[in-house]
Order: sequence, then C-alpha cells, then structure tokens
Amino acid sequence: MSELTVKSDASRAEVGRVALRCLCFTAGLLVNSFGVALITKAALGTSPISSIPYVLDLRFAPTFGQFTFVLNMAYIAAQAALLRRDFRPVQLLQVVANVIFSAFIDVSMRLLWWLSPQGIPAEVASLALGCAVLAFGISVEVAPNVIVVPGEGIVRAISSTLGRPFGTCKLCFDITLVLIACGLSFVFFGGLNGLGVGTIASALAVGPIVNAIDLRVPLISVIRSL
Repeated sequence: MSELTVKSDASRAEVGRVALRCLCFTAGLLVNSFGVALITKAALGTSPISSIPYVLDLRFAPTFGQFTFVLNMAYIAAQAALLRRDFRPVQLLQVVANVIFSAFIDVSMRLLWWLSPQGIPAEVASLALGCAVLAFGISVEVAPNVIVVPGEGIVRAISSTLGRPFGTCKLCFDITLVLIACGLSFVFFGGLNGLGVGTIASALAVGPIVNAIDLRVPLISVIRSL
C-alpha cells in the first residue's frame, strides 16, 4: 500500500470522526431544546438561561425560540467584543448551533402542547424529568468537544476577560439573567410570570445531574473517544 493511499485513508477516517462528533453535538442540542421545553411546560418556571426569552414570549408576539435566537446572537456578538483577536472564527459556528437550538425549542413546545400537569406532584415530576433530559443533552453536546453554545461561550469570554473562575462567572451570569427576567416580568405583568421555584431548582439540579451522567453513562465516554 502506497504512502499516498495510507494518507488518503487516514484523511477519510478523520473526516468521518469529525462528522460523528458534529452529529453527536447536534443531537445534544436537540435534546437540550426538548429539556428546556419540558422544564417550561412544568409551569414552575423555566431555566435561568431561558428566563428572559420566555418572559418576553409571554408578553410579545415572537415565539420562545425566536427570542432565544435573538438573545443568543447578542451573546455571540458580546464574545467577539470581549475576546477580540482571541475570538476564533470557528466559533462563528455558534450561529448554526443557535439556529438549531432555537428552532427546536419552538418545535418541542408544539410537540408538548398536550402537557399541562395538574397539581404539585405532577408539576414536580415534569420538572424533574425536564432537568434530567436537559442534563443528558448537555452531556452529549459537550462530550464531542466541537464548539461551545452561545450561553456557555459568553460565560467563558467573561471568565477569560475578568480572570475569574468559570463557575463563579456562570453563577453570577445566571443570577443576572433571572434578575433581569424578574424585572421584565414585574414591568409587563405586575408580578412574577414564567418564573418560579422551577427556575431555582433547575439552576441547582442540572449541574450535578450532568456530573452524574458524565461519570456513569458509558455513551458519554464513547462520544469523547470519537
């Protein structure tokens, strides 16, 4: 076998691996979107990262997914402004990820039109299921190490710019989003609407569930090895 043939085979294999990683990343985005919709349909409050788009959706005509798209585009622009020369062109693929994620939020909300849990036990069960689905989606999305999603990308950019730990910046960022959403809710509705105990619960629960999935679900190790 010639050296050229070996290089050609290796190149095809690498392209195949990249394609598989991108496919896994996309699958994770779709699961993420469905998890966000499940949490929202539990009627106990949406996730922190989705809090502003959801409150805006409750007040104005554009959909939950459309507001999510606009806000994520703002996050991408903010990353470029903060990182400047350190913002790698490959991260512009976040725009594609944003289109997929935002569009499937609306698709998921339509698919779950029938879900309207009645009573606290049913709402809590729906919230717990939504958190688990969202956490699984995050694990699948992160494992291929393709690109970051806008919500994570902006936190990384803030962390890099300020020289602060990612976890600290993430916590402050989520709190800021929820406070802004609360302010908008009071302006538009005179009280909390679309936010609640589920917002806090998802903020506290999703991270630990992601850690558990990463440690105990073999699929995540398989995806990382691609």
